[in-house]
Amino acid sequence: MTNSSQMARAFDELAGGYDNDHHDEIARLLLDLVKPGPGDKAADVACGNGAVALELALTGVATPILAVDISSGMIAVGRDRAEKAGLAAAIDWQVGQAVPLPVPDASLDLVLCSSSLHFLGRGALSDWRRALRPGGRVGFTLPVTSQFQPSGAFAALIACDVPIPNTVDDALAFVSAAGFVEAEARLVRVGSRSVFAAMATNP
Repeated sequence: MTNSSQMARAFDELAGGYDNDHHDEIARLLLDLVKPGPGDKAADVACGNGAVALELALTGVATPILAVDISSGMIAVGRDRAEKAGLAAAIDWQVGQAVPLPVPDASLDLVLCSSSLHFLGRGALSDWRRALRPGGRVGFTLPVTSQFQPSGAFAALIACDVPIPNTVDDALAFVSAAGFVEAEARLVRVGSRSVFAAMATNP
């Protein structure tokens, strides 16, 4: 079984019992940092249950929103949530690889990735720079080293080239090394867990 197949299967099995409340709160914190603007063309990368896409759709500032994930189960959950919230027309759900994003070069204003970059690998950052227009922004979250304990099938799926940050400076250094500028990062607490939320601009 390829890594992609393993990833899809692992998240398909998780989809029915996903912690929506936790990921919805992370999405709100991420959008508070990034502050999407009117008319932004946006993508929710490795969107899972679509928490970021749904929160972004609720703002009404960026539609349609591309939401892409390798797990058909996660996409099904996200699509169902969107329909129940009356947001079906605001989000373009796609099952497929998140890297590369299925968009033309320099076509997006905003790339968002919540709770997934450590599965995608460093190459995601290069692809986001390709997909973003000059001046476009990226926003993502990463777990905190001291709380990061992947287990089971997920332990084998962690990208070895994404350093899990221990400090805000670690998160800033990671995104800056990929060529982004004007980087900001915060350590935010979500229930009993903490994550780093970061944003930066494509030069």
